[in-house]
Amino acid sequence: MESNVERDLGEQPIAKIITELGLKSNDLVSNSTEQITHKMVNRAAKGRRLNLKIQYRILNALNKAANKQYTLKDIFNY
Repeated sequence: MESNVERDLGEQPIAKIITELGLKSNDLVSNSTEQITHKMVNRAAKGRRLNLKIQYRILNALNKAANKQYTLKDIFNY
């Protein structure tokens, strides 16, 4: 069974946001109240397709670390 789902979608807006705010993946991991890993954050920034549950975990961690309210459409373009 072959799947034609595109998995690598290029750098995502979250990478630019993290850079502009001077954050690192460790800041998101340490601010998360849910379990996320550095690998998840790096995959999110590089454009690896993540499931919706992980996207929300990354979003919640970013909102807490940045003290702002981003939406999924602000940080992912897929």
